[in-house]
Amino acid sequence: MTPLATRWVKFSAVGVLGIGVQMGCFAILVSGLHINYMVATAIAVEAAVLHNFAWHERYTWKDRSHGGTRALLYRLARFHAGNGVVSILGNLALMRVFVGGLGMNHYLASGASIAICSLLNFAISEWFVFRGN
Repeated sequence: MTPLATRWVKFSAVGVLGIGVQMGCFAILVSGLHINYMVATAIAVEAAVLHNFAWHERYTWKDRSHGGTRALLYRLARFHAGNGVVSILGNLALMRVFVGGLGMNHYLASGASIAICSLLNFAISEWFVFRGN
């Protein structure tokens, strides 16, 4: 398996855990706290973004995650500028279309939104966030 393919597998494994974080937060916010699905989506995505960054640092791109606190914060800023923006804006836009426009189930729409954003997020992580410092 090529190094890129290996990273894709690791990225996907972290992503599956992140889906659990995002969907769990979403369920608590929407079903438990009765927060609007758009607000709940933004909060749940941010929780997953932070979760995923921590695991990508320690697992997916651990060979590129070096340097001190400053380098770590710089990667976190790049992760938010890339993956965070794609995840939050992409999920919000897709949720608006799927739920608001098509009347899709909130949970099914959330899962579909995550899947659609994942390929772009991998590319951003590989070539922008963890490009090697």
